[in-house]
Amino acid sequence: MRKCLRCQTEMVEDLNVMVTNGGYGVDVREKGMFKGSLGKVKCAVCPACGYIETYIDKTEAIQELAQKTNKQN
Repeated sequence: MRKCLRCQTEMVEDLNVMVTNGGYGVDVREKGMFKGSLGKVKCAVCPACGYIETYIDKTEAIQELAQKTNKQN
């Protein structure tokens, strides 16, 4: 359960973020050519004030990338 950072109302979660005009959504990718998706961008919307919060639906790939980056540094 996410609470709105502005008004503390419970947010509606797991909503899709879509690109208009025939788009297929938004995802997060690692830097570089031909890198795979790290996760689909989802959003939560506050029904009281309209605040929108975006987040990645699955964090495993991001956690693996962070561990890999930390080991290299």
